[in-house]
Amino acid sequence: MTGLPERPEAILLDVEGVLYIQGEAIEGAAEAVTRLRELAGGIRLVTNTSSISRKEVIERVRNAGLEVADEEVLTPAAMAVRYCRERGFSRVNLMVARSLREDLEEIDVVGTDEQADAIVLGDLGPMFSAETLSYAFRQMMDGAELIALQHNRYWKREDGLVLDVGAFSAALEYAAETDAVVVGKPSRDFFRMALADAGASADRAVMVGDDIEGDIGGGLGAGIASVLVRTGKYKPEKVAESGIEPTATIDSITDLPDLLS
Repeated sequence: MTGLPERPEAILLDVEGVLYIQGEAIEGAAEAVTRLRELAGGIRLVTNTSSISRKEVIERVRNAGLEVADEEVLTPAAMAVRYCRERGFSRVNLMVARSLREDLEEIDVVGTDEQADAIVLGDLGPMFSAETLSYAFRQMMDGAELIALQHNRYWKREDGLVLDVGAFSAALEYAAETDAVVVGKPSRDFFRMALADAGASADRAVMVGDDIEGDIGGGLGAGIASVLVRTGKYKPEKVAESGIEPTATIDSITDLPDLLS
């Protein structure tokens, strides 16, 4: 297929919606990943999850019947820690799920009613409320920088589509008249980190995802051939509206090995 590298140095795979949905493996995903390992120099699972820890992501992948090494799973939390360290932020409000805090232990935390250098925004689930956002808004008006772990508009849960971090981040950005620093997909820095981790160059890698903006738009923006799957939260009308043209579109991850062979 034109645009896809033969025997890529790395294949970057989104997790939710590509390998499994709510812990239930996509049919044939395990076999497909095994074949992809034979075709590529390395595999990296690049998730935008901001509701569960990296450890739990790894457990879910394995429980879905997929073999993965700990070091093959990359999350936005590591980028957030690195960014705070580089900027010298010593007072940070962690607006993330409790289960994610173990990935952010290096960060010095302050409360919602204290002066903060920055706010790390992840998925708070049912804890998202107008009052919660107002606390963050006030800290931003006092100078705190907003760091969004990702910028997805929505994701697919068992009961249907639900708002994701990007929607709440957009509300804060609009109110405070500023832009968030996004450390997950579609941030180019996130993709650069993934490529560096895999020891691959952008023109010799492939990104695979179900999110036309975060996965495909982000991957293409980083110079990576990007394949869209019609599983997870894929919606043809959203793809058409986005104006983003994937390098290729396939029904599911099971079609990828043949596409790259």
